[in-house]
Amino acid sequence: MADQQVIEEHFDVLTKAGDKTGITKPRGDVHRDGDYHRAVHVWIYAESTQEILLQRRSDCKDSWPGQWDISSAGHISAGDSSLVTARRELHEELGIILPKDAFELLFVFLQECVINDGKFINNEYNDVYLVTTIDPIPLEAFTLQESEVSAVKYISLEEYRSLLAKEDPQYVPYDVNGQYGQLFDILSKRYKQNAEERALSLQKQLNRYARVSLDAELTGLSSADKEALSLLVKAARIMDQIFFLQVWYSNPSLRDWLELHADDSQLNKSKWMYYVINKSPWSSLDENEAFLTTADSAVKLLPEATKSVAGWKGIEYRTAFPIVKPPGANFYPPDMDKMEFELWKNSLPEDKKKEATGFFNVIKRESERILDETLSNGTPSSSSPHDLYIVPYSEEYNAFLTKASDLLHKAGDLTSSSSLKKLLHSKADAFLSNEYYDSDIAWMELDSKLDITIGPYETYEDAIFGYKATFEAFIGVRDDEATAQLKLFGDQLQVLEKNLPMDDVYKSQDVIAAPIRVVRLIYNAGDVKGPQTVAFNLPNDERIVKDRGTSMVMLKNVSEAKFKLILQPIAHACIIEGQRKYVDFDSFFTHTICHECCHGIGPHTITLPNGKKSTVRLELQELYSALEEAKADIVGLWALRFLVNKDLLPKTLIKSMYVSFLAGCFRSVRFGLEEAHGKGQALQFNYLFDKGAFVLHPDGTFSVDFDKASCFLSPKVEDAVESLSREILTIQGRGDKDAAKALLLKHCVMTPPLRYALEKLETIKVPVDILPDFSIANEILRKSV
Repeated sequence: MADQQVIEEHFDVLTKAGDKTGITKPRGDVHRDGDYHRAVHVWIYAESTQEILLQRRSDCKDSWPGQWDISSAGHISAGDSSLVTARRELHEELGIILPKDAFELLFVFLQECVINDGKFINNEYNDVYLVTTIDPIPLEAFTLQESEVSAVKYISLEEYRSLLAKEDPQYVPYDVNGQYGQLFDILSKRYKQNAEERALSLQKQLNRYARVSLDAELTGLSSADKEALSLLVKAARIMDQIFFLQVWYSNPSLRDWLELHADDSQLNKSKWMYYVINKSPWSSLDENEAFLTTADSAVKLLPEATKSVAGWKGIEYRTAFPIVKPPGANFYPPDMDKMEFELWKNSLPEDKKKEATGFFNVIKRESERILDETLSNGTPSSSSPHDLYIVPYSEEYNAFLTKASDLLHKAGDLTSSSSLKKLLHSKADAFLSNEYYDSDIAWMELDSKLDITIGPYETYEDAIFGYKATFEAFIGVRDDEATAQLKLFGDQLQVLEKNLPMDDVYKSQDVIAAPIRVVRLIYNAGDVKGPQTVAFNLPNDERIVKDRGTSMVMLKNVSEAKFKLILQPIAHACIIEGQRKYVDFDSFFTHTICHECCHGIGPHTITLPNGKKSTVRLELQELYSALEEAKADIVGLWALRFLVNKDLLPKTLIKSMYVSFLAGCFRSVRFGLEEAHGKGQALQFNYLFDKGAFVLHPDGTFSVDFDKASCFLSPKVEDAVESLSREILTIQGRGDKDAAKALLLKHCVMTPPLRYALEKLETIKVPVDILPDFSIANEILRKSV
């Protein structure tokens, strides 16, 4: 029988910048020609001994034979993914079976070198992963792949660093003073932090939030609605559980671990308290900088991850999360890039393309599913021709949604309000069918004293494309008097659309009046982290926006708390004395209303220059949220002036709304330039400041440029507002992502005036946001335990 022909491994050829070229070549040709390609490095680190595992490369290797090297490493074959390759290499080389939550992506390292007398050129992008075990794995537990690995050993991190620094010939060389030094720096810093200093640092971050009790009067609710309220709070709590999972796949483990150990020390208590605010290990107010590390995370035991060793219980490892917050959250494979998604999406039929970019599904990897099945039972099911595939929310979160659906049906049976009954039953059905259109229409038509918003809506967490919706819940009691006063804004939407400062070709002829409900919040859950929202305009589904418009909910008690605890102190510190009197709650709340209304006008469904129908969200992708928030803000300011000119609002509102807006700029920018509202606010402030609409005075205070003769706004203020409104609306109308990127890059920066104001607020310790305490909901949840 003839020898079976060995097929040489092929690699994806990359550009020097690391992007795929679409070309694949055999391994030998890649290293002969010096093509850029990709590989993985996996380091196993033992926490208790601060040792790192090394493998000795087989003597038959074509590079660095017989030398000590990374715990496990390997090339990423053409069409393969990084994380699947890392898991597979660890299994093949060392006989270790680990789930994906054991792998922490530390950084990407570019290695460029020439060895073997110029015959082996290695231009390699390496995804560097860390696996953190509590104790060293017994050496006899490993099953070595003889063609790759001849031995393994543990060595202290510092000794290994020293050997590399000396360029010891027994070790594969890495420049510890260069890019690869990050490995040692990260681990050294991670395990040498002072507990007291960390606790003080976390307390400082916690102090940026002002705790406030948010309640509402329940006397207007019927006894049936009060019973329903108890069930709704429990359903809302489930939205929290889904959201934790949507943020990152190991996030629920981290949450449970931190809560379990919260009483162990002051540091652990601070970790838990700040985690509860952010609902992840990344701080919302610090550009999503990690305030925890994998060393703080949950410990899991895997008794059968390796071959058994007498007296050893198995691998205990830390569930990992990356230092840098993943832009795709847990909606996409963590190692998926835009190009891979686009190539896959473009291969799909039209209906599947819409599904791939839709709100209510996650994208998964076929090779990961197959690897899991292979490692668990050795019998993988058949694969599809493409590695990515779609899983609807109703399947991905079925266990959670089934419970929530049951609670909503029970609440719907109890309530005496026909519109609330319709909403709850339709939303309960949507959780299981994954069809949300009817339930969102029912939400828009809600006319009930007990007000609830629940389901997948906002797309801020999807920083890759802005496609995928996160689950959230808001429960409140409607303020009937305040709601009645706001009818004006909904009634004027078509008039505002008609007069928007943009070309008529981008305007809609059938804007529908947006119902507005003013609510006093009782409880929120799910995608409510860090800064608390004061209002929301939903749904985001362009089909509904086109057919029925939008509806908005104003959270009045949240707005009142933010105005009193945050905006007034900001105004006192940052606004020139003569204009501070103009900062009032009515102006702040009125602009918030107009902001939400303006989400419902302007371009949504658009026609591209090539005649193709699309939406602003699909065209602007990850830039959409920040630009949309900026649009709603600045067009809201324009709209208020328009309504004053039409005598629909009093002229006395003009000064107060502009000065309150200026003070509000400093409030929102403090949320950070990675957050959509903060980014959008920085764009507006810097643009208006550059145009002279805002003025910085020698004493460090700011003012709106009023005309000294008339004591009204100077023309440059209104011109700047109209100019920025026009620019943003036109970008949206054209679906011009390049122009959106240029505008954001130019103005979404921490300029000296902004930095000066924020440093002043930090010095006098003005809270950045509120931390609500929901006593009514908390009592309901306590009783249900």
